Amino acid sequence: MTQLVRSAKFDIGRVVRHRLHPFRGVIYDVDPTFSNSEEWWLSIPEELRPVKDQPFYHLLAENEEHSYVAYVSEQNLLDDTSGMPVNHPEIENYFCDFLGGNYALRDSIGH
Repeated sequence: MTQLVRSAKFDIGRVVRHRLHPFRGVIYDVDPTFSNSEEWWLSIPEELRPVKDQPFYHLLAENEEHSYVAYVSEQNLLDDTSGMPVNHPEIENYFCDFLGGNYALRDSIGH
């Protein structure tokens, strides 16, 4: 049985926002399908729980109060159209320039 793996909609370095919750962030890694713990997945209320067979994104995220790391399904992300950079203390570990809603990956980082 062959499993179809979808292509990720968003690239590393893209600034996105959550569809339901008030936070935004920059993508620093992508999993082609869910790759977190079952405990994490089950902690999401069932009516909001995303399907596992889609890309999941690692974000350097921020809201009005905090900076943190988030793990978000593709179905819950939208392009951030603010044009504003993300204020996260780890940005410089992964990225350099910010232009037009995207960060450029540092040369020393890569997969």
